[in-house]
Amino acid sequence: MKEKPRAGASASTDFVVETRHAIDFGPPVPAVLSTPSLVWHIEHAAIDALKPFLAPGEISLGTAIDIQHLAPTPIGATVTCTARIVRAEGARVLFQVEARDDRAPVARGLHHRAVVNADAFAKRLPHAS
Repeated sequence: MKEKPRAGASASTDFVVETRHAIDFGPPVPAVLSTPSLVWHIEHAAIDALKPFLAPGEISLGTAIDIQHLAPTPIGATVTCTARIVRAEGARVLFQVEARDDRAPVARGLHHRAVVNADAFAKRLPHAS
């Protein structure tokens, strides 16, 4: 890392819930934001919060996430996901994460990431023949 991530540094991402982000339970329940789609957006907020601290050739990998999905969000609603650095210990970084729509909190929890060298990580992956 070019510098140690600072506690309190944060980033947010906004998205509009589309059909591709939703789970459909069928009538009479309308389709709502799925938890996996919510996690994807939360993870990208954490990636953005950590980017300014990474050296060239470094990436961060999600290693754990513990969230509570608190409220349903309908298709068409805008959701803001925020990740705030709580602490950094070596290559490991802990984030407090939350998501809100225009009505209420949607999710909150913790997310862990690890900073690694991108080339070294790529070499560990199996390659298709």
